[in-house]
Amino acid sequence: MRVVVVGGGFGGLASAARLAKLGHDVTLLERLDTLGGAVGTVEADGFAWDAGPTYTLLPAVVRDLFRKSGRPLERELNLEPLDLVREHWFADGTVLGLPGHSRAAQLRAFDELGDGLGQRWVDYVDAFTEDWEVLRRAYFENPWDPTDLPREVAARLDSREVLARRLKRTFKDERVRAVAAHPFVADGHDPRNVPAWMGLVAYLEQRFGSWTVPGGFARLSTVLADRMATRRVTVALGTAATDIVVREGRAVAVATDAGPVDADAVVCAVDPRMLPALAPYVERTMPAMPPVVCHVGVEEPVPDLAHEVVLHGDPLLVVRTGGTAPTGGAAYTVHGRGKIAEDLLRALARQGIDLRSRLVTRVDRTPRDLVEQWQSSPYGVLWEGRGTVRRRLGPRTPVPGVYAAGAHATPGAGIPFAGLSAALVAQAIGPA
Repeated sequence: MRVVVVGGGFGGLASAARLAKLGHDVTLLERLDTLGGAVGTVEADGFAWDAGPTYTLLPAVVRDLFRKSGRPLERELNLEPLDLVREHWFADGTVLGLPGHSRAAQLRAFDELGDGLGQRWVDYVDAFTEDWEVLRRAYFENPWDPTDLPREVAARLDSREVLARRLKRTFKDERVRAVAAHPFVADGHDPRNVPAWMGLVAYLEQRFGSWTVPGGFARLSTVLADRMATRRVTVALGTAATDIVVREGRAVAVATDAGPVDADAVVCAVDPRMLPALAPYVERTMPAMPPVVCHVGVEEPVPDLAHEVVLHGDPLLVVRTGGTAPTGGAAYTVHGRGKIAEDLLRALARQGIDLRSRLVTRVDRTPRDLVEQWQSSPYGVLWEGRGTVRRRLGPRTPVPGVYAAGAHATPGAGIPFAGLSAALVAQAIGPA
């Protein structure tokens, strides 16, 4: 079967690799001149930063991708666990180091923040155990039909309870509520619009921890790009897909600026709004916008920071330290969300981390810059209440022969959800 994958980000690369291993004749179309999308690198003056994610949850998703498409992960890439998922700094001067991989470690960490908070936190996380098991089996790991959902899955997806309400009912301490809501706020969502069941991200962080790639997470894209050659995927860089060609009610080709590419099946691994054949089906959704980003190169002495530090306030600032730098320097990435009325580094200094006097170089990106660069948002679809989950496309779409993968086809952004979506597409299409 001739399969055309539109989009060379992580979701597209993962889909192409899996489908090629299943015996399909796969062509990957990418508008830019490089593969990887947001899982790429920004470089300046000898410094390098991950353009997007610097770590992942659910390492089994990446391991399964490599095992199902060729050589196992361990022979291609080092995926290493982090001691802390992140560090949270609060306005009152208190700090929480959030460990992963351990319920007991999280209980101790929250008890250090305040007496009794540890038990309240682990009870909150434990409550998602059944949610994860139900949704993992019938939603995250198996192609699902929105018109024929198992009762226990539909009960969760259609629940009116939102995350903000559950957190207010569960925790009196505002700091703990901020920790639980952070993964969604950081991705551009309002917890008042996020379904309560999505709080299971806290369960994933606790049970599976966070994992990174030494030398930069963008190496994942480099290895997957090499796998395209191994699996004999035809890669067309600098080729923009303009629409899906539909004849007699079925997709038969992808229209590009260089002419049509015939297809028996099409995988949309970009924002469906970019393709007129799919746009009407997602007109009721909005993208979750990227944050303001500042990549910073500094010289010694540099502060000793955790892999990720969250400074709670308005604006919310996130500092990531996973970049590479010349000897005697350090590479940090700063994300900002909220009321940003001043330079990001000045706002950071007001919250206790002043990098300005040691600044060597910086690369600034606004949300508009990032969306224009990628022609979509790598943060996927904005949560606008419980109905959002059914308005997404994927793994199947209403257009026969068209499937959807990537950030816009999942209920969460990032490597784990995009990787799961690619696995669903491969299952839905099946072997050649």
